Amino acid sequence: MSSALRAPTADDVLAARRRIAPHIIRTPMLRNAELDHLTGGKILIKPEVLQRTGAFKLRGATNALRSLAPEILQRGVVTYSSGNHGQAIACAAQSMGVAATVVMPSDAPAIKRESTERWGAKIIAYDRAHENREAIAAEITARTGATLIPPYEHPDVIAGQGTLALELADDAAGAGLQMDALLVCTGGGGLIAGCALGLSSASPDTRIYCVEPAGWDDTARSLISGAREKNTGTGSKFCDALLTPTPGQLTFSINRRLLAGGFAVTDQQVVAAMKFAATALKLVLEPGGAVALAALLAGGFDARGLTVGVVLSGGNIDPPAFAQVLMRG
Repeated sequence: MSSALRAPTADDVLAARRRIAPHIIRTPMLRNAELDHLTGGKILIKPEVLQRTGAFKLRGATNALRSLAPEILQRGVVTYSSGNHGQAIACAAQSMGVAATVVMPSDAPAIKRESTERWGAKIIAYDRAHENREAIAAEITARTGATLIPPYEHPDVIAGQGTLALELADDAAGAGLQMDALLVCTGGGGLIAGCALGLSSASPDTRIYCVEPAGWDDTARSLISGAREKNTGTGSKFCDALLTPTPGQLTFSINRRLLAGGFAVTDQQVVAAMKFAATALKLVLEPGGAVALAALLAGGFDARGLTVGVVLSGGNIDPPAFAQVLMRG
């Protein structure tokens, strides 16, 4: 592992919390009696859909940018993203007067593309089936001298994402509760790695589980095999925010040590979770942001008698697509 991919620590998550606190929303811990009844547990909801960009990604992006020296920021930043990280980089960069370029798939949801543009970033569209986003971003950084901030393979990004777990642990303690488990939506593994690091000191007895879409459960399979497994790419594209080819090298080096296991959920289970969130929680979730809730509602994770945290990681879905979800049987 190169020095550029140094592994972050629990102390880095604490430092990130102090660094980004003035620049993000401290999302609340929510409870819902119907959800507790359905699952048999005490469910502690972390609604990152209420974040300024509609997803948790603003935490890591803000921490990464605000960790860079001014002379580096002057050359701008570059990232690649299916949408949520791109929006977050654009938002954080705008707040600091920094130029941002986002390499984004041409089939990204319009709401994510338009939000990224609204925050002032330049978008470079690519075909995710035939082009390599990392190569495109590398060419831009080489040509412009801008700094690359990837969506999950970055120590400051990972540390920033983990701040949500610290907040949830604090809120649980304030309510006289101790989390037995935390379920986290997982793509490349940056969010759950940061959460695992943060809770390793703040709540070491909490078991942490990744939740992924069926057919894209590379992290869960990698935890079993002990090596980074690849997805075939043939699974459903419904959970567009979580479609990574394999766990990150840096993220998996953390997750293989700290995670208790993982679960995969079907599109039908995700749809049910999105409907429940809309009707019972009054929250709009995108498919990728609903997978952890889906594992709870479908019984993939047995919450009976437990206090369980669940991360609702994002809510950036095009209105017509959301309407179609609500109409599905």
